[in-house]
Order: sequence, then structure tokens, then C-alpha cells
Amino acid sequence: MKILQGSPGFGLPMTEEEIILFLSTKQRNIYIGTLDEKNEPNIHPIWYFFDIENRKIYLETAKGSKKLQNMLNNNTIYFCIDEPFPPYKGVRGKAYIEKISEDIDFNLKISEKIMIKYLGDLKHPMAKVLLSNVKSGNSVIVKVSPLYYSTWDYGKR
Repeated sequence: MKILQGSPGFGLPMTEEEIILFLSTKQRNIYIGTLDEKNEPNIHPIWYFFDIENRKIYLETAKGSKKLQNMLNNNTIYFCIDEPFPPYKGVRGKAYIEKISEDIDFNLKISEKIMIKYLGDLKHPMAKVLLSNVKSGNSVIVKVSPLYYSTWDYGKR
């Protein structure tokens, strides 16, 4: 895991263990930056699941979404996940799209993990709607492979 200092002079970088804990807990959005067909940047807030074992980030999105179209045209993205309250800390980096899955069984397993993380359980009305999109094949799971993590933790100062 390549870790860079994300805020020299203000905060210290996180350790690998701190990054894993940060990415795998709480209901923070990941903000992904993609390039559209005009080569202009787009920012997309989205829920995610971080797989601790393989150190990959998983996203669920509709097949017709702008973010998916952008990722199909250019498989490099930038991302940022941060804590918006003091003491500020976060993780950002560059990544590539390793795989876009249309396998409904696999997608359902990952989507359920995302729903439980953000909504608490699968009985939530929003979870039911989102999972019905997965079951009908109208969404995909995007497997993101970070190339590096640029981190900061102002609580360490």
C-alpha cells in the first residue's frame, strides 16, 4: 500500500492500519472524479464498500449512469473520502477500474453490504428499491483498485 502525505505542515499521514479502519467504518461518501466525453471533470458522491481482505473499493451504480459511462471511456479515477468535522482527516488517491460486474449474484452480495453499512439493514425502504435494481440487472458493481493513498489526520498534530 503506497501512502503519501496529503497535508504537509498541517496533519500527519495515516498508517496502513488507520487507513483500513477509516475506509471500513462509518457512513462516509466516496467522491470520485471522472472525465466525461469532452474530457471535462465530473465529481460523483457515492456510497461504497471497502473490502479489507483484498483492499479494493466497490461501488454500485445504474447501468445508464454518467459515472459509469465516464469510467467505461477512461478507467482512471480520483477519489476522496474525508471526515468533515474537526479534527479533519481523510484519504484520497488515484485508482483504476479493475472490473465492472454484471453478475447479479455477485452484485447482490456487494450491494447488500453497502445497504447494511449505510442504512443499517436490508428492510429499509431505500434498500429495497436499490436492491430491486440490482436483482433486475439494471445496476453494476465497479471494482476500484487504488494506486496510492494520500492521507491526512489533523488529530495527530
